[in-house]
Amino acid sequence: MVAAAAAAVLSAGAPGAIAAPTAQVDRPATATTSATESAATSAPRTGSYAALRPLAVLSAERLATADLVAAAKWGTGSPIDDPAREQQVLDAVAERARELGADPARTVAVFRDQIEANKIVQRGLHRAWTADPGRAPTTRPDLNEVREEINRINEGLVRAIADSPHARPAPSCGPVLAVAAAGVVREKHLDPLHTVALARSLRSVCG
Repeated sequence: MVAAAAAAVLSAGAPGAIAAPTAQVDRPATATTSATESAATSAPRTGSYAALRPLAVLSAERLATADLVAAAKWGTGSPIDDPAREQQVLDAVAERARELGADPARTVAVFRDQIEANKIVQRGLHRAWTADPGRAPTTRPDLNEVREEINRINEGLVRAIADSPHARPAPSCGPVLAVAAAGVVREKHLDPLHTVALARSLRSVCG
């Protein structure tokens, strides 16, 4: 089950240590609900869970923009890596973190993971479209408009980091974040590509 795989990925090893999911993400759902999925359904929306869930939700929203960025770049020869744009984002979130009283270094670390996760989705989609051109997009989104949406989500993520100063360093952060991420995977019906990317995006949240 994809949700269970996401939770297993996020909770593997030390808090914040995330490895790539295994082929379990492709297994069909069964009538048996895993313990992790049950926890994701019943987890209280208070305390650490309430503080960490917005990070998982917003990370998934940011990943959704990767589909649009991939479509905007498809067939244009534009590289997926954009160091200048990436540095602009990192500089902006570091400054915003200072304004909100969050740790700029930790915030930048989280956003480096967000950027890498976004590129995982872009590369995966481009590979899929190259292999099967019939699946390739037929329209090209306006990249400037997409970046406006990314900036909006970035603001939410920086605020979520600033609002979780006690939950993120706690020993329980890894397991609680895993539950939150598994719930997001299930609620948003993320496919294996986006599930892997979500795990990558959350690697530096805890610690």
